[in-house]
Amino acid sequence: MIPAEIGIPSARVLMIEDNDHELQMNLNLLEERRELASIPEHNYKRQLQKYYNSRIQRCEFDAGDFVLPSNEASGQEPPGKLAPTWEGPYRIQNVLSKGAYKLERLDGTEIPERGMGPN
Repeated sequence: MIPAEIGIPSARVLMIEDNDHELQMNLNLLEERRELASIPEHNYKRQLQKYYNSRIQRCEFDAGDFVLPSNEASGQEPPGKLAPTWEGPYRIQNVLSKGAYKLERLDGTEIPERGMGPN
C-alpha cells in the first residue's frame, strides 16, 4: 500500500476489509453448513440401509442345530489357497442375543469364546 491509500480508503482497501468480514462470517456459519451437508448424507445412508435390509435373508438357528462356521471369520486356520473353507461341524449349545451362539463340539466339549480372528 502506498501512504496515500492509508488516509483515504480506496476500493482496494475497502475490499480487503470486506473480505475479512466475509471470512469471519464464513467461520461463524461453518458449523451450520456442516449440519446442512450431513442431512443428505444421513438420508442416503438410510436409503442404502433400507435397500440392504430388504435384500438380506436372515437365518436363525435354534439350540441343537448343527453349523459349519466359516474359517475366514474365525481365523483358526491360516488363510491360504489350500486352507479349509469351513470348520466344524459344531452344535449350537445356547442362543445368545443378536445372532450370537454358544457352540460345542459333537463330543460335548464347549468351544471357548473368540473374536473375529487375529487383528
